[in-house]
Amino acid sequence: MRPLRIGNASGFYGDRFDAMREMLTGGPLDVLTGDYLAELTMLILGRDRAKDPRLGYARTFLRQLEECLGLAHERGVRIVANAGGLNPAGLADAVRTLAGRAGVPVRVAHVEGDDLTARFPGTLAANAYLGGGGIAACLHAGADVVVTGRVTDAALVTGPAQWHFGWGPQEYDKLAGAVVAGHVLECGTQATGGNYAFFTGPGHDVARVRRPGFPVAELYADGSSVITKHDGTGGFVDVGTVTAQLLYETAGARYAGPDTTARLDSVRPVQDGQDRVRIPAVRGEAPPPTLKTGLSRPGGWRNEVVFVLTGLDVEAKAELVRGQVEDAFVRAKSRPQEVRWELSRTDRPDAGTEETASALLRLVVRDPAAEAVGRVVSGAAIELALGSYPGFHVTAPPGKGAPYGVFDAAYVDAASVEHIAVLPDGSRVAVPAAGSTRPLEPVPEPPLPEPYPAGGPVRRVPLGRVAGARSGDKGGDVNVGVWVRTEEEWRWLAHELTVDRFRQLLPETAEPGVVRHVLPNLRALNFVVQGLLGEGVAAQARFDAQGKGVGEWLRARYVDVPEGLLRGRPPAFSPTRPLRASRQR
Repeated sequence: MRPLRIGNASGFYGDRFDAMREMLTGGPLDVLTGDYLAELTMLILGRDRAKDPRLGYARTFLRQLEECLGLAHERGVRIVANAGGLNPAGLADAVRTLAGRAGVPVRVAHVEGDDLTARFPGTLAANAYLGGGGIAACLHAGADVVVTGRVTDAALVTGPAQWHFGWGPQEYDKLAGAVVAGHVLECGTQATGGNYAFFTGPGHDVARVRRPGFPVAELYADGSSVITKHDGTGGFVDVGTVTAQLLYETAGARYAGPDTTARLDSVRPVQDGQDRVRIPAVRGEAPPPTLKTGLSRPGGWRNEVVFVLTGLDVEAKAELVRGQVEDAFVRAKSRPQEVRWELSRTDRPDAGTEETASALLRLVVRDPAAEAVGRVVSGAAIELALGSYPGFHVTAPPGKGAPYGVFDAAYVDAASVEHIAVLPDGSRVAVPAAGSTRPLEPVPEPPLPEPYPAGGPVRRVPLGRVAGARSGDKGGDVNVGVWVRTEEEWRWLAHELTVDRFRQLLPETAEPGVVRHVLPNLRALNFVVQGLLGEGVAAQARFDAQGKGVGEWLRARYVDVPEGLLRGRPPAFSPTRPLRASRQR
């Protein structure tokens, strides 16, 4: 049976607007997907819906369709997107209106049933992560456009795969292959060189990743796939870019979802030509009996002031202004419930510019009441303008504060959730839950490779000279995936980067719990740092609220690396060198 060619044109709400047209015109496709939802997005859409019940979906998707719906129809490309957010029925109606106005005869369907807000009082939104069954039912009924609410990111691929190949709900291995391909596609250009640790490595240059193309998966009937991109587009696809995305926001051997539980420890990507990476058939197991449900709720109110400390005596300046603000809180008898100070020493001695001579002192306050973070905070900062440390200024005028949200996860019985496909003719089809009632046996920890020979010469260099990393958020946790490219490097990394060593290199992880997962087929370690982000991205407890830079921080830390692993490696990229778009040789 011919492969199913699936492209992705969106990795988040706000991704490159022109991507839909680029994907439709850049090469052949059967299905074009778009992932618009994330934890923070659900909170944003929840606020939209609270203001106007007709909203709650990703409006950018509609604007893209205004340009591209006719083009997709002409080329016979089905469009599947989770842009419906909290109102998939509303988005489906809007697409029909658009199609009628444009004279494009498309059949529109949607998937609903994920909205569990009524079960969780006090939330702005509560949505179960559904699988691909509803999407498959819509496509079987002839839908040209399928919009969904909250489904798993991979469901945008498992649904079309079930439709195209006719897979049954218990063909777990094949479904797991689609989950893996879907996970690689879901973040768009992260699979084609975007945000890639080795973007300046041998054979790559900065110019090549200035505008990376979006990824395409050729999916086969046995669940295997090839990850690629349209010819002539920017970026690149190799085992490293695919490995980085496989590790992104995952954990250990099992990647559980409502369609199947994919065994990431069975994934072994191989290069299959230029910009082509083959992922052979992988192992799948029964999905869990519960569905993850994302809960977005109001968290309270926050405010932020960033003081700029320039030149000498930075620590003393920080101590002075901290004391002055704290005194103001005492006098006002209204100290916010949470007060957090962070001093970032971005300054350099004998700096050639004022900016590089300056450090940043960040004050973040939170409280359930708006008034507790408003005038009492902004007034305290403004009133110090002429009576504090020398050179006093802030990065922006203090405001009155803003509401923030909190993301939590709950788990509900899969059988208790109505997964409904609303077909183009308006009929409603219930999709049965696929969850197993039997718990899976724990996956044994895989054996480590033989250690790299000890006793030889070493050199103290950044870990990133040999290891790549990618990090991201899951609620309040941070996942840091670390991988290497050769078996010899894997023999060293697997024994060098223990949990204790990880905590030493990243002191901010000393207090939270850290769990290490070993994935030998990927030559990778996955670390989950529990609670580093507090109440999640919407709460903005940390300056890197999504933990995106934690992996690069780790790569920048110095370790003793055996000389034998560094031979032939290019020197580490240095920001002090001229930035040139030339191929390294």
